[in-house]
Amino acid sequence: MALTRIGVVGAGAMGRGIAQVAAQAGCAVTLTDVAPAALEGARGAIGVRLTRAVEKGRLAEADAEAALSRLTTGTDLAAHAGADLVIEAAVERLDVKAAIFCDLAQVAKGAVLASNTSSLSIGAIGAVAGVPVAGLHFFNPAPVMKLVEVILPEAAEPLAPPLEETLRAWGKTPVRAPDTPGFIVNRCARPFYGEALALLEDGTAPAAVDAAMVAAGYRMGPFALIDLVGAEVNLAASETVAQAMGGHPRYHVFDALKRQVAEGRLGRKTGAGFVTPDPGAAGPAPGAVERIEAALVNEAATLLGEGGTTEDGIDTAMKLGLNFPRGPFEIVRAAGPAAIRARLEALESASPAHLKGRYAPAPALLDMERA
Repeated sequence: MALTRIGVVGAGAMGRGIAQVAAQAGCAVTLTDVAPAALEGARGAIGVRLTRAVEKGRLAEADAEAALSRLTTGTDLAAHAGADLVIEAAVERLDVKAAIFCDLAQVAKGAVLASNTSSLSIGAIGAVAGVPVAGLHFFNPAPVMKLVEVILPEAAEPLAPPLEETLRAWGKTPVRAPDTPGFIVNRCARPFYGEALALLEDGTAPAAVDAAMVAAGYRMGPFALIDLVGAEVNLAASETVAQAMGGHPRYHVFDALKRQVAEGRLGRKTGAGFVTPDPGAAGPAPGAVERIEAALVNEAATLLGEGGTTEDGIDTAMKLGLNFPRGPFEIVRAAGPAAIRARLEALESASPAHLKGRYAPAPALLDMERA
């Protein structure tokens, strides 16, 4: 049974986006934030987005007005009393999130509690808060992106049916993800950027790497995507995953990315980045696609071997979350696991000292070859 009385905590970009999704789907939504100005800004931003949808013919004016009428705001978590589902989208700090859930457990009794965290352990949040917490990781912008990663520690496993039914009713595609650093997309995306940076370290021009990936069907190359999101955002995600994974060379944080941030060359927001402004035409870098895709496959196979997800789940998440033309396991099925293994072994043999061990084939990939 879908959940229809929705609470959202945090009126930032993600919180307001989730609130809009639920309101457009016909739910009564209460959005709370400790800052009244943030709530005022969120309501205004949601109104603007709904108006633009009407102007573009994507939404009827009456439906836009109805969606906005279903949204109420407040600064007190007690406003979530009677909610079926409360989604926390506050600052990425474990102590802050845990405190919110402790309070919600008292004021929203009986509600399903979920966090939109992108970097913290869902199990850790629930353990500190002392209540079952699910993970619902939406992607930005939430009204547009179809993917929602669903993370369910053992204590929250019974919440799967109502959460997944609710997400489908909202027009989203739920994918079960393990409670591991980066979940599926942010973890499996590391090689997309990391191997591009390794190619740069080897002397390949960023524009040539991007040209190769675009020619292979990717909507954007890795350097253009870093410039779009911001080098500092990519660096923070890379460092978080690297630390959580014990500094394994698969998650090496490259000096070139650190320099971009140190120099303020963050991408589009600063007018300077790896391929910003337009570096001009470049021919595709030979071998770039094969190298990056082999690393993508290996990371996906590593995650698969840890449990908590499936080949189809990983492929779906990567295609919806990053607009990839194909998922890692579609790549390995097309090329053959033996070919991917051979590419990885060649990369490992030629790797510099600081990357030794980066390309060791995942056991799950070797199992695919033996099957």
